[in-house]
Amino acid sequence: MAVTVAILGRPNVGKSTLFNRLIGQKLALVDDQPGVTRDRREGRAQIADIEFNVFDTAGFDEAKRGSLEARMTDQAAEAARLADHVFFVIDARAGVTPVDRQFAERIRKLGKPVTLLANKAETKAVQQQIHEAYVLDFGEPFPISGEHGEGLEHIYAVVKPLVLADRKANPAPEAEEVEEPFDPDVEPAPRPLKPLKLAIIGQPNAGKSTLVNALLGEERMLTGPEAGITRDAISNDWEWGGRKITLWDTAGIRRKGKVKEKLEKLSVTDALRAVKFAEVVVVLVDASVSIEKQDLTLCDLVAREGRAIVLALSKWDLVEDKNAALRKVNEIMEDILPDIRGLSIVTLSAKQGRGEDKLMKAVLEAERKWNIRIGTGKLNRWLEEQIQRNPPPAPSGRRIKIRYGTQVNARPPTFALFGNQLDKLPLSYQRYLMNGLRETLHLEGTPIRFVFRGGKNPFEDKRR
Repeated sequence: MAVTVAILGRPNVGKSTLFNRLIGQKLALVDDQPGVTRDRREGRAQIADIEFNVFDTAGFDEAKRGSLEARMTDQAAEAARLADHVFFVIDARAGVTPVDRQFAERIRKLGKPVTLLANKAETKAVQQQIHEAYVLDFGEPFPISGEHGEGLEHIYAVVKPLVLADRKANPAPEAEEVEEPFDPDVEPAPRPLKPLKLAIIGQPNAGKSTLVNALLGEERMLTGPEAGITRDAISNDWEWGGRKITLWDTAGIRRKGKVKEKLEKLSVTDALRAVKFAEVVVVLVDASVSIEKQDLTLCDLVAREGRAIVLALSKWDLVEDKNAALRKVNEIMEDILPDIRGLSIVTLSAKQGRGEDKLMKAVLEAERKWNIRIGTGKLNRWLEEQIQRNPPPAPSGRRIKIRYGTQVNARPPTFALFGNQLDKLPLSYQRYLMNGLRETLHLEGTPIRFVFRGGKNPFEDKRR
C-alpha cells in the first residue's frame, strides 16, 4: 500500500496548482475562478527519491445539505478519510480568514495528521500573514508556492518518514528467478494485457458520471440534476471480468458555438484530450430526448481520431416506444455516418443498474476489431472478388487499377492499396471497399483507413 495524502482547504487557495506540481503534469484544471475543482482527482506524486499518492479535492464550503456545493464537500471529506495524511492549504497572501478557521475545525474532527501549508508565498511580504497561521493550531505553517515549485522540501520532510515506514511495514516481495527448460511443443504463456483505456463522452447531463459510478460500484463521481457538474476528465483504475481498465469520465461537450466561457473551454479541451488518450470511446446519448446533431458530431470526431467507438443510449427506462426509438437511431446512423456503418448500439439505464454488462461486452468487442490483423493472402482474395464484382471506374478513358493490398497497421485497421491512378479513386468506391471489408471480414463499426501507393505487384511473377 502506498502512502496517500489529501490536499484540503477553502476554494481558490491553489490546491490544484499544488497537485499539478507534485505529479509533474497539468492534469487538474486551474483558473482564477474559485470552485473549479469538483470531483476528487488522484495522481502519483514524486519528490526526489520518494513516491506517494495524492488527492486533489474541491474546496471545503459551507452549503445547504444536498446542494452541489455540499456534495463537493462530501467528496473532499471522503478523500481525507481515505488518506494517511492531510495537507491543509491556506492562501499566504490573504492570511488566515474566518473561513479558514471554520474549516480548520472541520479538518481537526477528521482525526487525521495534518500539515499546514501557506501557499502563494513567493515573496517575503507575506511573512506576517504566515506567522498568523499558528492560530489554527496545526503547528508550524510551511511557506510554499505550488505555481513556482518553492518549498517542496517541507513536503518532502513530512512525507518521507511516512514512505519509509510504509516500505518497512510492506516490503516489496523479492522476485524469484525460475529458469524453465524450452519446450517447442508447449505454447508460451500469454503476456498480460495492458489496461484498456476507455473514455466516456457526451453532451452535458447525458448521464456520464452516473454510468461511471454504476460501473465502478461506488459514488466516485459527483452526480445530480444540474447540467455540467463534471469539469475535469477524471481517470479511474478499474477491473471488469478480469480485464484491467483505465476509465475516464469527462465533461459534457456542447456545440462549439455555445461554448464561450473560459472554464467550459478548458473542460471541453480536457475531454477531447481524453479521447486522444483512449483506445475505446463510449459516446453516451440521452435517449429520453433522442439523438441530436451534436451526438453525431461527437461520433464523427471519435471516428476521425481513429478510436474504437460504441454508441450507448442512456436513460432507456424513460423511453416509451423503445422499438421505434432504436429503429430511428439506427436509421440516422446509417444515413449520416456511413463511415462507421454497423456501429454497436447499446441501451442502458445506469440508475436502475441495467445494461452495464452488455455495454462492456460491446466495448471489448470493439477493441478486438480495432486491434485486428488480416493476412495479406486473405485480404487479396477478398480484394479480387470485390474488383470482379464492381471494377474501379475509368476516368478520362483509362481504368484505375488496384493491383494488391496489405494491412500496414492496426489501431485502427489501416490498409495500403497498390496500383495506378489511385489518387483519382472516387470516395464512393473507397466506401464500397470499406463496406465490403466490414461485411466480409466482420469489422462493423470500426474506423478503417486506406493509404494509396504506386508500384508493381510483388506477387505478379508468382501468379504467372
